[in-house]
This record gives sequence, C-alpha cells and structure tokens, in this order.
Amino acid sequence: MPAISPRHLCSVAAALALTVAAPATTATAADSSAAALREVMFVGNNWDGTADVIRSAGDFGKIGRINVIPDKDERMAEINADPIKWIYFMAIRNSVGEGHDQFVDDMYSTPDGRSVVVSRPSFADVVSLDLATGDVNWRFPVSGYRADHMAVSPDGKRVAVSASTSNTVHVLDIDSGRELGKFATGDKPHENIFTQDGKYIYNMAIGDVNTQTDAPWLDWTKGDRRITVVDATTYQQVKVIDMRPKLDALGLTDYSDAVRPAVFSPDESKLYFQVSFFNGFFEYDLGTDKITRTKTLPKNPATSDDRTTFVNDSRHHGISMSPDGSKLCVAGTMDDYAVVVDRATLQEGPLVTASKPYWATVSGDGKSCVVSESGTDQVTAIDFATGRKQVSVPVGDHPQRVRLGHVEAGWTGPTAD
Repeated sequence: MPAISPRHLCSVAAALALTVAAPATTATAADSSAAALREVMFVGNNWDGTADVIRSAGDFGKIGRINVIPDKDERMAEINADPIKWIYFMAIRNSVGEGHDQFVDDMYSTPDGRSVVVSRPSFADVVSLDLATGDVNWRFPVSGYRADHMAVSPDGKRVAVSASTSNTVHVLDIDSGRELGKFATGDKPHENIFTQDGKYIYNMAIGDVNTQTDAPWLDWTKGDRRITVVDATTYQQVKVIDMRPKLDALGLTDYSDAVRPAVFSPDESKLYFQVSFFNGFFEYDLGTDKITRTKTLPKNPATSDDRTTFVNDSRHHGISMSPDGSKLCVAGTMDDYAVVVDRATLQEGPLVTASKPYWATVSGDGKSCVVSESGTDQVTAIDFATGRKQVSVPVGDHPQRVRLGHVEAGWTGPTAD
C-alpha cells in the first residue's frame, strides 16, 4: 500500500474527528461539510503582502487572492511608536528583505477551510485570517522581532512557528491562537517539521545568514546551528542533531552545517537536506546517525562563487519529494534552475530554467513538483516522471513559500467590506 503523504493528513484527520465525535444523526452533515472543501495551493507573495490561491494540480490556475496585511496601518503605528521595533523592522527590510518588507513567510489553512494562518516576518507575528471576509480572527506576537517558517501538525490542530531573533519556537492552537507551548532552539530557528505520527517536531536552526563573514574559516561566527528534536506533547527536548562532526567525518570541513529546507523519506528513516552555500544536498540516516550520501548539483556558469553574493547564504533553497519517495525536486536558487533527482541513483534530470526559485513543494495529485520563482513572480510545475516543465502561472511580488491547503467549495476570494 502506498505511503500516505503528509499533506493529506490534516484533512483526513479532521474528517475522522468529525465522524467519531458527531452523533449518528449528524454524521451526514459532517461528511457533507468535508466533501465541500476544495484542495488548493497557497502562494505567499512576501514583498506584496498577499497570498495567491491557485488550483492544486492540472493547470494550476488562479482562484483568488488574499490580503495578508489587512491591519497594516495599525501594525505600522505600533512599530513607529517603538524605537526598538522600528530598528528591527528596518533591519529586516535592509537585510533579509533585500530592501523590501517581508509580509508573508509561511501559511497553512485550517482543516475546515475557513481560515488561513500566516507568519509575517516584518510584523513579528502570526495571524489567522477569515477566508470569507479577509478579517483577522486572531493575532499572536512572537517573542523577539521576526516570525519565520511554520509547520502544522498532522491533525491540523496546532501550528509551530519559528521566532528567529529569540531562538524560540511557539506552538499555537490553530483555531484560537492560544500558545500551547514553546521550546528553545539553536541560533535563528528556520524550518519546522512534524513527524507523520505527530509525536515529534524537528527544528532546523540556520545561524546568522546576513553577515558577510561567509568564508569557511569564519564559519564559527555564524552561531549555533543544529537540529532540535522535541516531544510534540510536552515540548521538551528529545535530542539534538549536529551536522558539523558528521560533515567533518567525510572530510567536508569547508561545508556549512546550517541545515536549510529538508524533507523526510516516506518511512522517515532518511532526511534529505540542503545547507548554506552548497549547490546540492545530503542524505542523512536517522538510524545510524550518519550522512550516507552527498549529491552535488551543477553550477550555473553565470553564478558567481563569491559566497557574499548568495541571498541569505542560500545557494540552493527548496527541496521536496514525490509521494512514493522515488524522486526529489530541488530549487537551485542562485543557479536559476530547478531539477528532479532520482532518489535511488541520485542522477539528476534536465535542468529546468527558473528565476531564483525559492521553494519546492508537491502538487495535490502528487504528480508535479511546484517551485516558486521569486525572480519572475510566478510558480512553475515540473513533472516528477519526466523532469520537464509543465506550466508557469503568474503570482504576486516575490513568491516564496507554497503550501497545500483547503478552501470552501466555490471560494474565489474574500468578500469586499
């Protein structure tokens, strides 16, 4: 039996919960409500402060758009009234924002398809937005001054968000925004991943990516970079995975140990991850606690090898896996391509030209890899089977994270006030 993809678990869990909890007389209504949901993709346009909602497969056509900063005036008034908040706001604009404000980093819809939860780096918060009206349901200010990557639990009830300047991950109730717990991480927490059984959360801390001390001999200045694994019920640390000694054991002393985007194999025995500055990825065996394979991908001759020119230290940023575990898809960010790689042989397919692709995810039907092209403001679908480009769809300014989610059937966007 094929492995169940994590992206389907939220809707399945929600449907099961409704069926079990509801009396027999209301089971039909619950089933009807679940059936009325439509699977979509949310594309976060970071510099725009919008999220485009597109079809999750096929032509990936646009369905609607959400304003993720409806409270911008209120937030800016708060920032302008607080000198420290203003300094951090401007620092984000002039560093990681490349001269732009960062209004949407990550987003997930609620299992009922009625709301979308968004992390907003420049506003240092997480908000829930009503998909029918566009209004803010709740807001959670993170500790410190910047919100980053999120992850949603398999049952769709909790969302974990990295607070990158306080080295903290907050775990929130997705319906109310109430904090359920939090845990400490390494420096600058980034990617979060729930295991499929919902028992553990993996957090990848990437250290300081905005400094110019990028030479290998200055690597020590980048901070404490590690994977923190916590119990997803108690939020207590279970273990720490440090890639530094594992890379050194392979003679890769000049390689960064800052784990960027990562993806588990379907059985969660292997972790495939990217690191700062590297055009490629690694395979890590969780059972043996060793890096088992290294894949170096082609360099674009037009891309400088000067590490200080890589945006936020990420030469390649974005990796996903086909649901059957046979193919990987890699966003070659600074090298301006995306590529499908055979997982068994690590042989790459044709390089698909893409302008600063910043993320890679999987389509709703599992047949395509979808990358966000932040340089040309579009998302592009690539066929896992052939490695060839299928279609590109225009979106807003500087798309980054792309996530599968749900909206109510017939939804085309918030109703104007």
